[in-house]
Amino acid sequence: MNPVKQIASRTAVLPTKDIDTDQIIAARFLTTTSREGLGKSAFFDLRYAADGSENPEFPLNKPEAKGCRILVAGNNFGCGSSREHAPWALLDYGLEAVISTEIADIFRNNSLKNGLVPVVVDTDTHHWLLDNPGADIVIDVESATLTLPDGRRVEFPIDGFARYCLLEGIDQLGYLQKQLPAIEQFEETRPWKP
Repeated sequence: MNPVKQIASRTAVLPTKDIDTDQIIAARFLTTTSREGLGKSAFFDLRYAADGSENPEFPLNKPEAKGCRILVAGNNFGCGSSREHAPWALLDYGLEAVISTEIADIFRNNSLKNGLVPVVVDTDTHHWLLDNPGADIVIDVESATLTLPDGRRVEFPIDGFARYCLLEGIDQLGYLQKQLPAIEQFEETRPWKP
């Protein structure tokens, strides 16, 4: 995982409420333990018609959404079953952050552990972002702020440990591995033996 400090991008908007993890990555694509290549299956049943052609009505298929690394989603994004493949698919698709007024807890935690930044904002900010697709915004992980094109900064909640891991580009195991010298020293100097 690469360190995530700041994401500056135009936004793509998917205003649909209650996008669940099966819509993000359908169960039939969960046959791999690799993160590679899942982006082609992200939102598959929404992105493609039955004949395999792109659905021109799907917001992420529109030309103005191409290259956007920040997704503004409708309320209750990522609900449904626990599925680590969901943030993997979004990251492989090219997204680095998801913004909504509500992001499901399990999806949010899986995202943070894998380097996808979940940003929960207030209703007014969310409405502005939904109404202004393609807005150039900046998400700063260290200060936990989102900066809008007019310069207004909006704070968002993020767990301190998760923020540290994002900034360092590590997951929970990586954090423990960084503590190895202290662990080894403790094992050598402790007065008791297991």
